[in-house]
Amino acid sequence: MRVDGLFLGAIGLFFAVIGTVYWFTSYEDAGFLMLTGSALLGLLPGSYYLWWSYKMKPQVNDDPDGDVAEGAGVVDSFPGSSIWPFILGMGAMFATLTFVFGLWLAPLAAALIISAAVGVTVESRRGGAV
Repeated sequence: MRVDGLFLGAIGLFFAVIGTVYWFTSYEDAGFLMLTGSALLGLLPGSYYLWWSYKMKPQVNDDPDGDVAEGAGVVDSFPGSSIWPFILGMGAMFATLTFVFGLWLAPLAAALIISAAVGVTVESRRGGAV
């Protein structure tokens, strides 16, 4: 986790430096704000990972002599194909379209999201297709 935090922090610092140079050379607001957002997208999770890396035991990728097989864990079974992620995505799409076309799409979005949540829960408890 420490390696991941350092990597994301380095990405954030890179975009912060590029954004500062961009601001002083172009004086353009939109590009500067996008580069600042990119820097925050690297710095925020990177600092969170670094904070947790001091509180947790070292991960396999933090060990320079670590092997890939050490981090594999138990390989048990893989889930089959499921329709519920598609239904959840459709519900999220209709929820987003609610902001564009009005509140009349909100009941459809809520029904799809709730049915997807119930469906994936039932499917994971039973171990098969619902």
